[in-house]
Amino acid sequence: MRAGLFIALEGPEGAGKSTQALALRAALEQAGLSVILTREPGGTGIGEQVRRILLDPGNCAMLAETEVLLYAAARAQHVGEVLRPGLASGQMVICDRYVDSTFAYQGGGRMLDMAPLRTLQAYATGGLVPDVRLLLDLPVEVGLARRFTGSDEVNRLDLADLAFHRRVREAFLALAAADPSGWVVIDASAPADDVTAAVLDAVMPAVPRR
Repeated sequence: MRAGLFIALEGPEGAGKSTQALALRAALEQAGLSVILTREPGGTGIGEQVRRILLDPGNCAMLAETEVLLYAAARAQHVGEVLRPGLASGQMVICDRYVDSTFAYQGGGRMLDMAPLRTLQAYATGGLVPDVRLLLDLPVEVGLARRFTGSDEVNRLDLADLAFHRRVREAFLALAAADPSGWVVIDASAPADDVTAAVLDAVMPAVPRR
């Protein structure tokens, strides 16, 4: 039985997940809690190598099936090396993307069959699910504008067509609508401070119960 709290931040491109993850970590640490901040794909030495392959714009010939298997491989390493040990030791774990990004991007965006995706993710994670899921939602056009005008490097997924990104957002919203008690949907088009306040409102009540 795990003792820590597992928080996953999800959302389409440009939603500000990384910014909000940093703000959440600061708030939790200020409350005296030990925090692991990590990301997917990545979070481990092996996972970061896989991340570079997945996001390299030069790999435009990658098949959707190859893509989803690479994500699952990185995730399995991440769960075994970082997530489960951190939670078992009582730490608060903040993850920038997790399983639901696969359902949204490869299931929704790439239109792969959701049933085998669920089986694959269950295998990769051993059934580890977040305690708190936050969906930072905003219109696709707004998010992509942020990505292409920001300081971060544009990656292979950013370059997908608008229809792909719209399917991703719709898939995220459908996941949240299907499990309203398991998700908190936050308007990520609001000012960053307002988004941070909403994130803290969603997370902090769950912390004392752990």
